[in-house]
Amino acid sequence: MQITPSPSAPPAQQREQALRDVAQKLEATFLSEMLKSAGLGKTPEGFGGGSGEDQFASFLRDEHAKAIAARGGIGLAETLFNALKGRADD
Repeated sequence: MQITPSPSAPPAQQREQALRDVAQKLEATFLSEMLKSAGLGKTPEGFGGGSGEDQFASFLRDEHAKAIAARGGIGLAETLFNALKGRADD
């Protein structure tokens, strides 16, 4: 869940929230690839849903990754945020 600061929020707060959103999206993308490597969304051999299931498995995997990242994930988003914020402050 993304929290969007109000337009009347100070620019520094808006920038910080934008950096947090970007960091969370990057973590979700990383987690999606990790879940793919782990086999999440892979069609079972005998009871698969066919080509339709194969085509839409990535959407389910992406949503799982976004949910994991939104709930704290593996801490990658926080590390990325701190690095981005440090670069923005320079």
